[in-house]
Amino acid sequence: MDLHQEMEKIGERARSAQRRLQSADSAAKDQALRLMAEFLRRDADNLQRANRKDLRSAEEAGKDAAFIDRLRLDETRIEAMARGLEEIAALPDPVGEITDLRYRPSGIQVGHMRAPLGVIAMIYESRPNVTADAAGLCVKSGNAVILRGGSESLHSNMAIAERLRAALGKSVLPLDLVQYVNTADREAVGVLISMDAHVDVVIPRGGKGLISRIKADATVPVIMHLDGNCHVYVDADADARKALKVVVNAKTQRLGTCNTAESLLIHKDRMEDLLLPIVAALQEKGIEVRACERSLPRLAGAVAATEEDYGTEYLAPIISLKIVDDLDAAIAHINRYGSQHTESILTENYTHARRFLREVDASSVMVNASTRFADGFEYGLGAEIGISTNRLHVRGPVGLEGLTLQKWIVLGDGHIRS
Repeated sequence: MDLHQEMEKIGERARSAQRRLQSADSAAKDQALRLMAEFLRRDADNLQRANRKDLRSAEEAGKDAAFIDRLRLDETRIEAMARGLEEIAALPDPVGEITDLRYRPSGIQVGHMRAPLGVIAMIYESRPNVTADAAGLCVKSGNAVILRGGSESLHSNMAIAERLRAALGKSVLPLDLVQYVNTADREAVGVLISMDAHVDVVIPRGGKGLISRIKADATVPVIMHLDGNCHVYVDADADARKALKVVVNAKTQRLGTCNTAESLLIHKDRMEDLLLPIVAALQEKGIEVRACERSLPRLAGAVAATEEDYGTEYLAPIISLKIVDDLDAAIAHINRYGSQHTESILTENYTHARRFLREVDASSVMVNASTRFADGFEYGLGAEIGISTNRLHVRGPVGLEGLTLQKWIVLGDGHIRS
């Protein structure tokens, strides 16, 4: 059987399993998720043994410490995966939820019901925990999932997927709700993202190269974000204490995440009292500041910013800095250079805050809060499968509800249209 035929079979099995899942109730799904958690804990030694193969290959390939850390599975991370599955089981089930039900003049009732997306292809890199997170979220939301992780974590992902499937085998749910594409062949991704007959949605998580390829080549709808060039704007009416702590947290709380601040805007009227303290606090944390021509002469140790810097997601200890004349200039800059991920304003001015919320184009817009809060767990969604900057279907952190759609329902009692 060649690769195309093999992928078609995987797709057919996923579609069949997902349709059979529609008759399962929430209790059956939750029991399956708890079994998955139990099986991961029970087989932690084998999971770590498989992970060591991937770690060895990464070290031999000269991967850096951050890459190897993302790849590593230890007892703590395996326990976190298991707890994550149990937390998903404890969340409300969105499938079948009816909202907005109302009577029409004709006497019929019209409303919405939540339904699964169908079959989801999850394509990801490096982090083995995504295997369990994605499987748990998809099963709970009534979807089947086809998992395709990066070649660098192949052994780890396969071992986790085997345990998840073993747990499904002990449940009343179909085994093929969770399938793993166990090949490092890059062509498998190309086939998967063009299987319109069997796959309803593709969700990629990884580097810019992976996301760009899927965006360009997929014929199946994609839920994704390409970059995380997040801004913090210090308004003329910002509280100095709040501004200092929020800017530092947004940039330094965890480097290398998509919701880390990469660009700092400061109103010209706050150059005298806030520019130096904020930059000094960032530099004390090891952050390189790439400053505009208005701020550079005042800053020791800063580097001149280029046009390219303003649109760059660094994922590194670097931040761009620009002085702006007013709120209009800040909003214009963000809408030009931002990636529609997460943007924050620091201000005590209610009118400015409302304008920023209304006029900034992003999936998350914040007032007096760190961009690091752009996260499914922090939003009360439980786990998230990713963050979307799409304009259609779902935007922002994608949790259980984001993996469902709305269908119209009509309730009548023999009603006919006159």
